[in-house]
Amino acid sequence: MGAINSMVPEWARQRLRRLERLARTVPYYGTGRVCPVCGKSSRRFREFGVGPREDAQCVQCGALERHRFLWLYVSRKTDLLDGRRKKMLHIAPESCFESKFKGLLGQDYLTADLRDPRAMMTMDITDIQYEDQSFDVIYCSHVLEHVQNDKKALRELFRVLKNDGWAILLVPITSETTVEDPSIVDPIERLRAFGQEDHVRKYGRDYVDRLREAGFTVEITKVDDLVCADEAVRMGLTPASGEVYHCTK
Repeated sequence: MGAINSMVPEWARQRLRRLERLARTVPYYGTGRVCPVCGKSSRRFREFGVGPREDAQCVQCGALERHRFLWLYVSRKTDLLDGRRKKMLHIAPESCFESKFKGLLGQDYLTADLRDPRAMMTMDITDIQYEDQSFDVIYCSHVLEHVQNDKKALRELFRVLKNDGWAILLVPITSETTVEDPSIVDPIERLRAFGQEDHVRKYGRDYVDRLREAGFTVEITKVDDLVCADEAVRMGLTPASGEVYHCTK
């Protein structure tokens, strides 16, 4: 198959990819939903997840509920779009955001990940190799539940954030109180205890206490704090959108 592909001109492969994308999106044509990330409309969003959630993923840019809520929050409640220069650290970058942030910030936008080769640099967030107060903005979403020493990671994120900067540090809240056990290392046991093979804890409502222990002042925003019910439906904002934890010093 690889040999056959190598004989097909690049222009033909690109055209085929466009046709494949078109075929995937045709069933969703319509105007019942709009994605605030890419600005495109669809009849509905695509199902996504284990035990698929309805109205979950934008068929155009791939944004999920939490991504749509985050972009709406950033657009309406922060200074990210004001055109002024800002140095931003984006941990474990999501593809639906990378080009937007890069377009806004240019060379001041840095992506980092411990293992993903697509990121601009390899980074262990428990040992960040940057000086104090290096970044105006930090965005880290659904990462800390994979990190054994999350409290050290939070202290590092606090350290490299500028005194007048802000961070959005999101985790899935799946328990009333945080559940963790460092002795659980087997993937099957982690799946049973924490809901995913590579998670090391289930965060609860007390997550905000960890943020404050690291030194952050935290403001929590829910979907209904930002949009009316009709807007929430149109943008596919549901309980799966979670909450935004806006952190400052």
